[in-house]
Amino acid sequence: MAMELEGRIVRKLNVQTGTSARGAWAKQEFVFEYQEGSYPSQVCMNVWGEDKVRDLEKYQVGDKVKVSFNLSSREFNGRWYTDVRAWRIEPAGQAAQFAGAVAGGAGYAAAPAAPQQGGYDYAQSAGSYAAPTGAPMPSADDLSAPLEDDDLPF
Repeated sequence: MAMELEGRIVRKLNVQTGTSARGAWAKQEFVFEYQEGSYPSQVCMNVWGEDKVRDLEKYQVGDKVKVSFNLSSREFNGRWYTDVRAWRIEPAGQAAQFAGAVAGGAGYAAAPAAPQQGGYDYAQSAGSYAAPTGAPMPSADDLSAPLEDDDLPF
């Protein structure tokens, strides 16, 4: 399944090279940060092949990009390993043109307008959601006191 995310390159790791039974190979990993709700999330992605490594060289740390990638997992000795393989990287500005409004030039689509009469507006387009209005946001005073015998490390 192919997926896409818009965000920015946070870090580029060193290029790894080697030789297998099929010949020479090259791989480079990079850390990608994207907006998920109110908080940024990061994921380590990779590109395989000399041509894809050259494509990644075009972008610097901090560049806003749109990444198309595939997810795959495999099992080895009872453990599962997940691979996030990018197969296309392009400037985020090109992707934002079809998305409509852009929030602050960051490459993220703007949030839909709040509903008029409070609550969820079912007339909005599919996939859009606006938080209910009218209820105050909870504060730290609304939270319960921590339990004394809580032995959790976090």
